[in-house]
Amino acid sequence: MQDIAKKIVSRIYDHGKGWCFTPKDFADLGSPESVRIKLFRLAKQQIIRRLAKGLYDYPEEHEQLGLLSPSHDAVAEALARHDRIRVQPTGAYAANLLGLSEQVPAKVVYLTEGRARRVKLGNREIRLKQTTSQHMATAGRISGTVIQALRYIGNDRLTAEHVRTLQRKLNAADKKCLRTDLIHAPAWMHKWLRQICEEKRSSA
Repeated sequence: MQDIAKKIVSRIYDHGKGWCFTPKDFADLGSPESVRIKLFRLAKQQIIRRLAKGLYDYPEEHEQLGLLSPSHDAVAEALARHDRIRVQPTGAYAANLLGLSEQVPAKVVYLTEGRARRVKLGNREIRLKQTTSQHMATAGRISGTVIQALRYIGNDRLTAEHVRTLQRKLNAADKKCLRTDLIHAPAWMHKWLRQICEEKRSSA
């Protein structure tokens, strides 16, 4: 049991502060019950923090603010590993990630091909929303986040300023990915994606 405990702690430390995890992240180190007991003890010792049932983090600490909340993505990635699914930021959160909106939503939504799920973290909620495989074709790639952000903003509200923001935000590799994945975007979005991928011409 002690050997398992050391390996669990070592893995947590290796990932560093801010890592979110579930007991399944240690399934190779021991039985589910032995892993569960060790995580329970580590949480009691305040080495790790229990966020929700079966969900923990190794919290970051700020000198003045104390323990910081885990990032949305860290929580979503832990849930994705647990259920062996993919997740894709969507809605207002996708737009915020790309600098297209200053709004930080209290309810952060990720699309998934897995089961729907909600995790409450204080006044925040992280929601996994089940969708079709078509909407998950670009999951895990920058193109997926761009497509979901533009879908949230909508054709009628998109502007040249949104295009310029993304042109600045995305690097050459990102734009190449976007061009490749254009086929997965709705038809109305193609013109906007092509503009985003255009190279800026330097003025002579």
